[in-house]
Amino acid sequence: MHGVTEAKGNHEHPACVLALHCLRGRDRLVGPTAGLIAGAAVSAALTARDWLRPGGSAKVLEVGTVILFVALALYAVIATPNWSIVGVRLCVDAGLLAIVVVSIVIRRPFTLQYAREQVAKEHWERPEFVRTNYVITAAWAIAFGVLVLADIVMLYVPDIPLRVGVIVSILALVGAYKFTVWYPERVRSQLNR
Repeated sequence: MHGVTEAKGNHEHPACVLALHCLRGRDRLVGPTAGLIAGAAVSAALTARDWLRPGGSAKVLEVGTVILFVALALYAVIATPNWSIVGVRLCVDAGLLAIVVVSIVIRRPFTLQYAREQVAKEHWERPEFVRTNYVITAAWAIAFGVLVLADIVMLYVPDIPLRVGVIVSILALVGAYKFTVWYPERVRSQLNR
């Protein structure tokens, strides 16, 4: 094998993002501030769990998500803005998009940290391994970009039912997750030809 991804099943990072993203739906039940506080608590717990497990480490996406939710929660508590659900969604999605884009700009695509936990060290610097992670990270950036665009449309075209934005969000996240699982297999099969 060429070390594109030797592991078969630990695609946990998209599931964490999906879980945190869906948590934002609690805003409708308890309000934006409580939803952001819950998001901060859940993201901190998931990050701590991953950091404390044997061989685990804090990841850029996870730490960035904790910072994002804590910052938004503090802002909500201190400034008490009159945010709509869609306004909060836009802030969270834009923050997640920024984390992913910055990881690409600083030449450390966030998926590398997860992939390196699954692949032998001798594969980490191989061009196809690094390139695969750039492509997967870019797919997540596109997904979060779609979420941001959907949020903007929902914010400025209030006649569109909220469920349309939710459906678009779910499709974008599921699409990114499926791509994350599919793409390394595709690269591996091309390399084995």
